[in-house]
Amino acid sequence: MNITNDLAARPSRREFALHAAGSLAAFAITGSALALAQGTSSGGEISHDAESIHQEVVFKAARQRVYDLLTDAKQFDRVVRLSDAMKGGMPPNPAPTAISREAGGVFTTFAGIIGGRHIELVPGVRVVQAWRPAHWKPGVYSIARFELVEQGAGTKLVLDHTGFPKGEAQSLSDGWHKNYWEPMAKALA
Repeated sequence: MNITNDLAARPSRREFALHAAGSLAAFAITGSALALAQGTSSGGEISHDAESIHQEVVFKAARQRVYDLLTDAKQFDRVVRLSDAMKGGMPPNPAPTAISREAGGVFTTFAGIIGGRHIELVPGVRVVQAWRPAHWKPGVYSIARFELVEQGAGTKLVLDHTGFPKGEAQSLSDGWHKNYWEPMAKALA
């Protein structure tokens, strides 16, 4: 399955940002109106059973170098080639690694299996992505937030991954280690 075609049909970065902001505002208004109509506080509308992933890993590299590895297609392609996912061989006619360096821009990695859009890019500090594997239902995205914190001569990367479908946490957690952290450590060595 390839995510590239799904992403090509998506709106431009500007349209995406405007739609996301409008949707969030509409959701906030609708949620508040619903709570008022029901005579309840918003506490009844909040799920307390959502899964999330929090991981911290330290790399022996400067923050900017780790940031560049995450946001440069040529550099990240090396991570893909070193990953556990690609050790079994690339799928036929794989999509190339493509990573926009602009907020709102599209990225596709792992031969088109992973893709999404950058929500926020702060060089050397943070990458926030609307992130999804191609096997999820169309239109379903999670949020992957990579925070880069200076730690001595190295960098602590703090991942917070939220909003993914229920039951995916263990597979995603394992995948971050085998397909991101371990090959990233090798690529940065």
